[in-house]
Amino acid sequence: MKLPRQFFAPLAIGAPAPLRELPVRLERMIHFVPPHLDKLRAKVPELARQVDVVLGNLEDAIPVEAKQAARAGFIAMAKAVDYGATGLWTRINALNSPWALDDVTEIVGAVGDRLDVIMLPKVDGPWDIHYLDQLLAQLEARHKIKKPILIHAILETAQGVNNVEAIASASPRMHGMSLGPADLAASRAMKTTRVGGGHPEYKVIADAQGEAPRAAYQQDLWHYTIAKMVDACAAAGIKPFYGPFGDFSDAAACEAQFRNAFLMGCLGAWSLHPSQIAIAKTVFSPDPAEVAFAKKIVAAMPDGAGAVMIDGKMQDDATWKQAKVLLDLARLVAAKDPEMGARYAL
Repeated sequence: MKLPRQFFAPLAIGAPAPLRELPVRLERMIHFVPPHLDKLRAKVPELARQVDVVLGNLEDAIPVEAKQAARAGFIAMAKAVDYGATGLWTRINALNSPWALDDVTEIVGAVGDRLDVIMLPKVDGPWDIHYLDQLLAQLEARHKIKKPILIHAILETAQGVNNVEAIASASPRMHGMSLGPADLAASRAMKTTRVGGGHPEYKVIADAQGEAPRAAYQQDLWHYTIAKMVDACAAAGIKPFYGPFGDFSDAAACEAQFRNAFLMGCLGAWSLHPSQIAIAKTVFSPDPAEVAFAKKIVAAMPDGAGAVMIDGKMQDDATWKQAKVLLDLARLVAAKDPEMGARYAL
């Protein structure tokens, strides 16, 4: 175990000092791009103006024969585009794959100074984070990179869920964590082929009332895991995210799943299809009416002390903190989206 004094020490001579606070950035959607496809890569300059994070995907959904092309494509798109305030991430292949080491060494060597976050799939425990942490420090030192590259873990194995608190606090490089429902379902031997969302057979039914039909209510398969992930991230001071929603044809269900995650504390979600960008932008931006009420609370309690009545409801220190969360997020949104800023009156 690292002693507290050593936790923020660079892991290689010449590597940049780890961050003590995560950058404050808007990350409502992490938009996945398959970099081996020239047609989709050509859309990245326009895409970078629409989304909060552009991610070059090297892992699942990239055919084996296209792995090297995807890596080269990501390096090319990282060099070709000015991302400005938009985050640039990549999802590398899993550490037990034959491609992971080359993913890290080639990308950091070529565009490490442009890369914000490496997303690491199938994290089982803190040992996975420790390995990548040390490797990144060595590569940052070798290539004279001045800003530490952060790590984002995907929670998609039963062992990972079991070790979620240790993963969240494994390194000062930890940016956050995303739920990976498809691989997690396979790891748990869950009986579903859906990628995220509820399931019609996972339900509760109303008590019997004679011969009357009994109402049934579909439940969320992922509620427990999201809550556990959010708690681990909040305790460690990192960021929780919902992952993919696989049914591109069902915008209503996608919005419902994203909204559940948002209400539970997630800061964003993955967008795998252009249609999901607008959904994530809507869901993970606070409602203007909620922002207006939050402004009332802060105005009535500038220092958060005491208790006041607003619109017939008691507000105290706890609700003041909730109001601050909403206002801080609204200001981030307003800085990137003037139209939303006008609706927030910020």
